Amino acid sequence: MPARTGVAPLSELADRMRGTETADRRWAAAHRTFGSWVADPDLRSVLRGHLASLDPAAATAMVERSRETTTHFAWCLRDRAREPFTFWLHEYKPQRDWRPGYADSVHNHRYHFCTVILGGNYLHERFTATVDRDTGLVCAATLTGRRECGVGTSGLVLADEFHRIPHAADGTMTFLVKSRPVTPWSLSFDPATRTGHRHVPVEARLEELTRRI
Repeated sequence: MPARTGVAPLSELADRMRGTETADRRWAAAHRTFGSWVADPDLRSVLRGHLASLDPAAATAMVERSRETTTHFAWCLRDRAREPFTFWLHEYKPQRDWRPGYADSVHNHRYHFCTVILGGNYLHERFTATVDRDTGLVCAATLTGRRECGVGTSGLVLADEFHRIPHAADGTMTFLVKSRPVTPWSLSFDPATRTGHRHVPVEARLEELTRRI
């Protein structure tokens, strides 16, 4: 639960997270720390207070770190170079505005993360994926679990695990703690077309751009 000690809430969580093992499978320990912190019923007020306290320069920096995806807005609340994690808010778009290919595809991530639902709800599915040895792309995916997740539900997803969110209620918002990237790219798979994709972040493509220009 967020402390009431005068320490900025996200700094307090960062201090706790630094005391856990945050590599590979040991992220389970990070999730326990995260889970105890986000159990505060006033968590939304705490995060709202953080946003309200940002001075103009800090607010501008936050916006510049953030991005839009086809299914949600990803707001980067905290990114300190010395910390092995970053803090985020994901603001899901109304379902009618989703475009295929992001949260609703079967995918993994370049990082591990812990998440909690602040408002709304979504359907969360987990999969095992088969990766083609020649192409390195996902060629098949098998559903292993499906769960309706509501406010207060928290979870842990590791970088080698595949999942998707095929549906989210309008107004759904989540708070996340993400590790630094542990792989150079992520993979996705569209079960309808059975098409796999590799996703390389633009910041990793500068050398490729230099060769191709």
